Amino acid sequence: MIARQIVAEALGTALLLISVVGSGIMGESLAGGNTAIALLANAIATGCMLYAIITVLGPISGAHFNPAVTLAFLMRWEITPKLALAYVAAQVAGGILGVWITHLMFDLPLLQLSTTARAGIGQWSAEAVAMFGLLFVIFGGLAARADSVPTLVALYITGAYWFTASTSFANPAVSIARSLTDTFAGILPSHAPGFIVVQLLTTLIAIPLLGWLFGRK
Repeated sequence: MIARQIVAEALGTALLLISVVGSGIMGESLAGGNTAIALLANAIATGCMLYAIITVLGPISGAHFNPAVTLAFLMRWEITPKLALAYVAAQVAGGILGVWITHLMFDLPLLQLSTTARAGIGQWSAEAVAMFGLLFVIFGGLAARADSVPTLVALYITGAYWFTASTSFANPAVSIARSLTDTFAGILPSHAPGFIVVQLLTTLIAIPLLGWLFGRK
């Protein structure tokens, strides 16, 4: 059972990165320089993939696909520390593999480092908003109607691409993986740690607040 859970987390995160990076490459190549169209394609493809992988893999692993989400469940004592560490390792490895598979599909160099700068108070505050909102819809959805969570997460991330300055990474594994692609979705490797710190700090602050707001069954 544990092996299936870990494989599900790696597979889901890989598919998530394939959708993020692949749709960014395809959108940029077809948009004729129109960044808005490329971002729209990126957002829709990511939202669609999130709905699919959460629905299909949720019954196996809980469909975290995100070290910050795993941390949130750990803080709520809904996952053991040992399994949480295994999840995080699987998520990071899966994300990197997803980026490499995407490069292979589009006939790009397998190993890359991004040159896209994403730093500063605007980017960091955007990541705090994106991360808090993601946790809000996950735990709010679980409290209100658990079967709606795949839809809520997919819709939220699709929208957050547009209303956050950072385009809503909201995921440390995604931040690491996207630093390894010099394409539309990339982030400079030296700027990824700033995103990750904000994502994790936001989780530490958000979970007690959301636990109070929504209560615990």
